[in-house]
Amino acid sequence: MKQLAVIILLFSAFIISPNADAHGPKLKNKETASLASNRGPFELVTHTGKTVTDRDYLGKYMLVYFGYTHCPDVCPIDLQIVSEAVDMLGKDGAKVQPVFVTVDPKRDTVKVMAEYVKLFHPRLIGLTGTKAQVASAAKIYRMQSRRSVSQNAEPGEYLIDHSAAIVLIGPDGGGLSLFPHGITADVIVADIKRFIKAN
Repeated sequence: MKQLAVIILLFSAFIISPNADAHGPKLKNKETASLASNRGPFELVTHTGKTVTDRDYLGKYMLVYFGYTHCPDVCPIDLQIVSEAVDMLGKDGAKVQPVFVTVDPKRDTVKVMAEYVKLFHPRLIGLTGTKAQVASAAKIYRMQSRRSVSQNAEPGEYLIDHSAAIVLIGPDGGGLSLFPHGITADVIVADIKRFIKAN
């Protein structure tokens, strides 16, 4: 019960507040939902152009991160942590699928995502889709985002405030853990190994 309480507390911290800063949101406690309920059907398109659903990833652990390719700081850092964690798992890394879901489908086309994921882990899958498809997936994992335009921005230029967290999904499609921005790869690895050993 104590562990569940900690997970709920961590999860509820990752909701963007009305005063969020781009890529570094000020967060506040708004929800107390179990991560295990973070599941549901989604349909998106991979960076190779293949349409996939949540069922395509059943049977594997997933490290899921919602962000966007124009993100100047938080997203690259977190995706690098995900990549390091998968490598540090050694043979167990094959049981984990790293996934990057865009919150900016307007700019993050299949082609853009294909180029971006090359910068990280060779098995990282980039997912995009229509605005509605992306919104549906984000709702399932309770990730929030909103467009932010600075006063000095060029026409069409914007940033996106978004929940900065890495979600560990279990083989059954349910959420297991939520890792905050700034977590180290070894902490993620230890958690995944714990779940793998338990199964």
